[in-house]
Amino acid sequence: MNNKRCPAGWAVLIAAMVISSCGTQQTGELIGVPNRPKWKGIQPYGMVYVPSGVTQIGQSDEDIFHLRINRPKTISIQGFFMDDTEITNNEYRQFVYWVRDSIAHTILGDFIEDEDGNTYIDWDVEIDWEDELLDEMYYQGDMALPGKRELNVELFEYEYTWIDWQKAARDKNARRTELVKREKVNIYPDTLVWIRDFVYSYNEPLTRNYFSHPAYDDYPVVGVNWKQAKAFCHWRTQLWNKYKDDPFNTEDFRLPTEFEWEYAARGGHLSAPYPWGGYYLRNKKGCLLANFKPGRGNYPEDGGLQTVKADAYFPNDYGLYNMAGNVAEWTESAYFDNAFNYIHDLNPNIKYDAANDDPEVYKRKVIRGGSWKDIGYYLQTGTRHWEYQDSAKSYIGFRCVLTFMGRSIHDF
Repeated sequence: MNNKRCPAGWAVLIAAMVISSCGTQQTGELIGVPNRPKWKGIQPYGMVYVPSGVTQIGQSDEDIFHLRINRPKTISIQGFFMDDTEITNNEYRQFVYWVRDSIAHTILGDFIEDEDGNTYIDWDVEIDWEDELLDEMYYQGDMALPGKRELNVELFEYEYTWIDWQKAARDKNARRTELVKREKVNIYPDTLVWIRDFVYSYNEPLTRNYFSHPAYDDYPVVGVNWKQAKAFCHWRTQLWNKYKDDPFNTEDFRLPTEFEWEYAARGGHLSAPYPWGGYYLRNKKGCLLANFKPGRGNYPEDGGLQTVKADAYFPNDYGLYNMAGNVAEWTESAYFDNAFNYIHDLNPNIKYDAANDDPEVYKRKVIRGGSWKDIGYYLQTGTRHWEYQDSAKSYIGFRCVLTFMGRSIHDF
């Protein structure tokens, strides 16, 4: 008899253990898991909050070229944080120096090991740049200039991994190894763009100085292609996660979609063609409101011969600087002429990660905002243009966004 009662006794005991393990303060009511951590939200330095909302994308003024590639469409966008300025030379230099220093620490063997046997770079060790072991990081022999010790920037490569969520959604049977992608990118800006972009023009001083001289620290970084901008976003995410130690920020810094960019550029003005809400490139005093190519080529008239500081001119009503002019900006989106005809109206985007052997047409990425060398038409918030993802230009930069977790920043 006792043997027959044992299974039932064990069942009661197991059920009691299961119930008690669900929480320390069970009341019989459905109250959710207790003692969940509170999410206080974040506010990354140098970023502004762009709230969720609705806008009408597309050409706000006459389509002077009759391209019909940006027909009006009403869309809704989830809130996000966006850099208030384009990424500057000095901000991008922080990325370059991190890669440079990581190479040096690796050569010198500056590692620490945790209790699980994992090794990490010991960033507290000061690098002795005169150490002979680091000679391999410098130009040698015929590549070196007399009297100069210059780092070989061709070695500055950043390797990272990312998950192809689009493929995961399309193929539910895909193995994880098929979804994890690896990229290795040389991240040093192409400083020769100042010469390459302008034939029969003397721009060698900008090639020598624009990225390296402190006079240009607060100017937007240029000579960065789409993949380099993506690598920067990944590095910035890792930097944030390491020092903020916030397990609940699951989103990454990234490039904006072209529709997020247009929504943010409009600054809450639904149909005005420019970020400041007006219909003209000058204010009532006749002053130009952005950095572009006025008239027939009076470049200095707006205050800058080429680029200007990233926070020049007045910001739009979201607090974003130079959403028109200065440098055009990379977006996450792939460029297709007829994209507006079939995008969804909720957080629209068209994403395509082109392989190296794909046709060139698949490597087109949307750029927005116009630049210091463009006429006023390209400064309009609804104007679309594109460039190949592996191209670097003296008039293209970028800024980052971070998806906002929640309904409204006022909830926190």
